Amino acid sequence: MARIATLGPKGSDGYHAVLQYAPEAEIVLHNRISKVFESFSAGTVDSVVVPVYNTREGEVKEYFRLVSQLDGGYWIDNVVLPIHLSLARLPGSQKIGFPVEVLIGRSSVFRQCEEYIDANFPNATLMAVQDIEKAFNDIKSNIRTSYGIIDSEALVKEFGFELIEREVVSHNRTRFAVISRELPSSTGYDASAFITRPLRDRVGMLADILGEFTRRGINILDLQSENDVQTQKLRIYLEVEGHIADPSMQDAVKRLENVIIQEEDSLKLLGSFPRVDMRVKQIKSFGFIGSGDMSTWFADRLENEGYVTHVTGRSTELRPEQMIEMVDVVVVCVPISVTADTIAKFGPLLKGGQALIILAGESENTLQTAMDATDPAVEIMFVHNLWGPQAVSMKDKNAIIVRTSRSGSFCSEFEAFMYKHGAEIFHDSARQHDLLMGVGQKLPTTISVALARTLAEHEISCEDIGSHSTLTSLYGILSMARVHNQNPRTYAEIMATKGDGRKIVESFANNLLQIVEMAEQGKIQEISAMMEDNKKFMTPQFLQSRMKQAKAVDSVLSDGGLKFDL
Repeated sequence: MARIATLGPKGSDGYHAVLQYAPEAEIVLHNRISKVFESFSAGTVDSVVVPVYNTREGEVKEYFRLVSQLDGGYWIDNVVLPIHLSLARLPGSQKIGFPVEVLIGRSSVFRQCEEYIDANFPNATLMAVQDIEKAFNDIKSNIRTSYGIIDSEALVKEFGFELIEREVVSHNRTRFAVISRELPSSTGYDASAFITRPLRDRVGMLADILGEFTRRGINILDLQSENDVQTQKLRIYLEVEGHIADPSMQDAVKRLENVIIQEEDSLKLLGSFPRVDMRVKQIKSFGFIGSGDMSTWFADRLENEGYVTHVTGRSTELRPEQMIEMVDVVVVCVPISVTADTIAKFGPLLKGGQALIILAGESENTLQTAMDATDPAVEIMFVHNLWGPQAVSMKDKNAIIVRTSRSGSFCSEFEAFMYKHGAEIFHDSARQHDLLMGVGQKLPTTISVALARTLAEHEISCEDIGSHSTLTSLYGILSMARVHNQNPRTYAEIMATKGDGRKIVESFANNLLQIVEMAEQGKIQEISAMMEDNKKFMTPQFLQSRMKQAKAVDSVLSDGGLKFDL
């Protein structure tokens, strides 16, 4: 039978955390965290369970100091326990009418109950104790009728005290860490905790440490820092998503020690464990209609967030009709040209309480189809991610979201998922989205295809273009190369989308013909006046910021390694 040490007495939160984690274990109780760790180091227990975080008071700092000194042990798991704190007194004290003059509790309990105490007992003397069992017995043996004590309802009843008020603090949960001797293997939904040795002073150290994780798409869950008691040098605690066995994690740790901190063993692994989320998730499962690379890309990242995902398509054994009955959120991710038809076919199968998220490039037509085809109680939201499945992460990538009158909590949770992973979120109306995508994608793609066709018709060699181009005039050539180097079907569908984006291309074509005619007629003054008039529409801020970007691109393209490849 496993022996697990925690903070006592019997009936304490630590005691119940162990019961939740390992009901059959022998529980060894101590009244101090330091004693709990000493029993583990001495080998008298197999594991320990200690509090590390509370939703009311934050991190338990004493834990971090002790665990950093621990050798031969790893943080392997977590227990999240609702904390039900109650006010109690000696039986009959309330009835007699004695006011509460002294409140007894552990210091952590007082921090959790700060608002309640200020509101109800502003004049009471607070007496923080380490040994709560001793405090209960002292009140009882000395008949301290003016004393009140705050702790769990279970512990109050254990000592035979009278409950005065239940649940004095709402939304109160504590996270307990399970420390044992063997590091667990990856579950696919893990987190890892590290703490640095005392660090030498260096400008940008903290930013550089964080950057090694974020540039690999590793999300940072928690960050704490404090000065080492002995050396007064900075120590940093980090909890990040992923297991220590993950290649990206190992690469980050190796670079941190060798390049950033430049000291061997400067980063101590506290443990890797199944990830725990102190937030409440409403969505449990996602189902994708469309089995392409983009569906798989999103499904993998949602699974890493702890969601169950199902991907369905023409070649999958699981059919969309079956999947829809199994999930909370249905995501349609199919070619643009068939998105509306797919929604019309499967939308009626969704029921109230589910959500439909549309991953597509054209919003007006698809959203109207979704609103017409689904039950009014189905949530609906449109998402246009401006990146492909080759992207390593969403960080700094643009995501356009069109919310509807039926976008609810499920839609908000999906939006929060993208925001957490670094996506730049922009909100549009359906019409505004399609107009802007006409400018940002439909028109440039059309121009790129037309430009390539023009070069071919005039037998102009691509190798000769660079010698007759300024860096600025090369932008269109670069865009042409990008479009023709990827999936033609995707870009053809972008050009063929319906909605208000078509107006942009039509308007451009009309303006282009007008300008060509003016140029053919030698109307230099008129063209110049048109350009001056155009500048009035463009704000100075726009012109300055885009000029700055253009110069930055020019600087990159001027590099010798790139210049001769153009």
